[in-house]
Amino acid sequence: MKFSFEDIGVSVEMSTFAPAGKVEERHLMLHVEPRSELFEGQLARIYEAEERIMNLEEIKGASVVMKRYFLSDSANQCALMKKELDCSVSIIQQPPLDGSKIALWMYLVKDVKVVNSNGLIVVDHNGYRHLWKMGMHEHKGDSAWQTESLLISYEESLQNFNATLADNCIRTWFFVRDVDIQYAGMVNARKENFIEQGLTEKTHYISSTGIGGIPADSRAIVQFGAYALIGFEPQQQRYLYAPTHLNPTYEYGVTFERGTLMEYGDRGHIFISGTASINNKGEVLHVGNIVKQTERMWENVEVLLNEGGAEMADIMQIIVYLRDVADYETVNAMFKKKFPDTPYVITLAPVCRPTWLIEMECIAVNRRSGNTYRDF
Repeated sequence: MKFSFEDIGVSVEMSTFAPAGKVEERHLMLHVEPRSELFEGQLARIYEAEERIMNLEEIKGASVVMKRYFLSDSANQCALMKKELDCSVSIIQQPPLDGSKIALWMYLVKDVKVVNSNGLIVVDHNGYRHLWKMGMHEHKGDSAWQTESLLISYEESLQNFNATLADNCIRTWFFVRDVDIQYAGMVNARKENFIEQGLTEKTHYISSTGIGGIPADSRAIVQFGAYALIGFEPQQQRYLYAPTHLNPTYEYGVTFERGTLMEYGDRGHIFISGTASINNKGEVLHVGNIVKQTERMWENVEVLLNEGGAEMADIMQIIVYLRDVADYETVNAMFKKKFPDTPYVITLAPVCRPTWLIEMECIAVNRRSGNTYRDF
């Protein structure tokens, strides 16, 4: 669904999963017309659009669980933004490539209890506890030190809920300043921490995106976000590999899962990690060709979704990361044609390998039945 608040120049893309009598979920992408306007003006219009959205009849009763603001200049713009404590907020410099200074991804859930518990946003419903914590960063040290410190702090926060990284964390995001240089430190520190937590190639890892992004704090090299779940049975979670198209990530020294399926009685959640143009030998395909890389990336995502019992039509939100701003018009035209009704945003964010021109991540949701799991 697409609609606009034309008077304030904000367009909205919204996907909805709302089975009768069940919990409703929505993902929204908000885009603002630049209007040759300063950041304050664009921000004010985004905030106005958020307020109007929450007053829409179909949205009433919903709670905002998570927001991610994509900024063009986080160091200068973040200070102008309001503090938000009733949802988990991530603010990162990954400039929207439509010419604006800000874009927004929102995740809403209707008729559930949402509270802030010492910085973790907790969604309680039907015996599950969903824990969201975004925007974590450190002020000192190199990328390895910051990554280790962030993971330890997050693991300690999970302990307050009798949860662990290995057993309960479903999805992570690592945004790395100057990714071409700093990525290796993050990767090595994550791997060492994971080993300490019992996460190895013989157990499992966690679905993740590791991508270029600039935190607002000039001292922060890494910004970290995570989603964890408490109350599920182990068999509800399944990892996706797509071995015909992708190789295990540990083969080239990184430690994340390609995708994760979390199955409930009434629906499946599929979290697809940052995915690029790669084959099952770990080789970058179509070097230098943005069109072919985009098509192969889609193919890889589709195979992962199929393995999780979903299709491309089930995708509820997409974030696209481009290395070269000059590729925006080409890629945007391709996405508009392939995903005319799916919320997506295209940002400037270098991928971890220089020869990768594009990467995408997504979340898909579809109906499930015939199992004994509790509903979402």
